[in-house]
Amino acid sequence: MKRDRKVTMEEYDNPKNRARILGSDRRAEWLKVSEILEKAKVAQGMVCVDLGCGAGPLSLPLAEKVGRTGKVYAVDTNQEFLDFVKQQAIEQGLSNVITLCTSSEQPDLPHGLFDMVFLRNVTHHLPNRVDYFRRLKEMLRPRGTLVIIEFDGRGGLFSFQRRLRHYIPYEVLLEETKQAGYVLQNSYDFLSEQSLMIFFVE
Repeated sequence: MKRDRKVTMEEYDNPKNRARILGSDRRAEWLKVSEILEKAKVAQGMVCVDLGCGAGPLSLPLAEKVGRTGKVYAVDTNQEFLDFVKQQAIEQGLSNVITLCTSSEQPDLPHGLFDMVFLRNVTHHLPNRVDYFRRLKEMLRPRGTLVIIEFDGRGGLFSFQRRLRHYIPYEVLLEETKQAGYVLQNSYDFLSEQSLMIFFVE
């Protein structure tokens, strides 16, 4: 059986290569994206935003799931990643992906437009999460959904998320979202070292 060639640090340091690696179909499979979208109950015609989309391992399957009558806004601070997402959308025949590069933690997006807001491994970067979550409510339609995928510290003391403090305990996110006016609808732990939490606006 042929083994995958390991990626060198020199290759990974090139932004174009990094986008290709992080946005690969194999990585989307490893991230269990199809299961995430199923648990979140993404449906045809929905308008969704993927905040901090990176190279699009979530944005592109999301665009396929909502179909031609839906839309996906892929938002990131890295234009190289967004260029990759746009090119992949073209190659995959997805005309419903809108990319947006922003230098702000709180992008200027239309109020009341989105059925779902996705945050994947983003919340640990935010300095004031409660305020951030409150502002996100303005983007959501009534009974809109907030989906958070975040490292929760299950990786052990020497895991990269523990060493870099790139994680938030489940109980902390639960309390902060509650303070911001969200109600937990469902949560899942089938992801490796991450929690999947699905909220609606109270």
